[in-house]
Amino acid sequence: MELRRSVITGGPVPVLPSWLTEPLWGQFAALLPERSTYAPTRPLGCHRPRISDRIVFDKMLQLLRFGCSYQAIADTTCSTTTIRNRRDEWIRHGVFAKPKQITLESYDRIVGLVLDQIAVDGSITKAPGGGEVAGRSPVDRGKQGLKRSGVTDGYGIPLGRVLAGANRHDSPLLAPTLDRLEDLGPLPDDITVHLDAGYDSDKTRAELAARGLHGRIAHKGEKAPIQESQRWHVERTHAWQNAFHRLARCYECRATVINAFFDLADTIIIARSLIRRAWTTHRWEDRPRRP
Repeated sequence: MELRRSVITGGPVPVLPSWLTEPLWGQFAALLPERSTYAPTRPLGCHRPRISDRIVFDKMLQLLRFGCSYQAIADTTCSTTTIRNRRDEWIRHGVFAKPKQITLESYDRIVGLVLDQIAVDGSITKAPGGGEVAGRSPVDRGKQGLKRSGVTDGYGIPLGRVLAGANRHDSPLLAPTLDRLEDLGPLPDDITVHLDAGYDSDKTRAELAARGLHGRIAHKGEKAPIQESQRWHVERTHAWQNAFHRLARCYECRATVINAFFDLADTIIIARSLIRRAWTTHRWEDRPRRP
């Protein structure tokens, strides 16, 4: 794993702990398309070999975690062009979306998703580069911003998201956000959706009723601690996602690339939660020393 030097101590700082990186890489490697070391057009193999997928994977983790530019992360082992080309190739093959789905199914099988209590909320982050899903931010003096409307289970496991401009209201994004639940398969008969006061409208209640969902919505103008409902789980998930600096300050312009980085971040969050929650109930060969 590529290491980043700490400015204060001068010591190596890993992007992610090895007990989390290695399982992630193992799953990604199983989904990568097979490619020869040398291009088929050069049968003699007398030119530069193809850059290892593991090197590019480590670069993608660094981009996600540190939020730096492609030029800053490129070095003698991997160029900017290679990172971008491999990123686009993996997006076309669904290499970012599939591990999230596999990790989510594993979490549901081992720990169990709390699907009878879900939470939906939006979060606005900066998008200085603009792009397909950026808009004028009402909380940042009209600068370009990105809004994500996310849905989580009762523990805070990310289930899906919808990207939109920062000038979009949360309420119209509720329906497409709830549509992300269809990918989970059979759902409980009795589901409660926890929402903040931004969703307090007759249109929201009609939407929930049409889907057979119960809504627990904070009322406008009434002070209520966030702990009174289970809405804080989605707030915590937004904080987990914003810890990846590329999501908190997004310079990507294409929605497919932004979703790819979100899928990678969600995969890390779900795998980390799975390992930590299974630490006291399961034993495996590479089990970390502490949860």
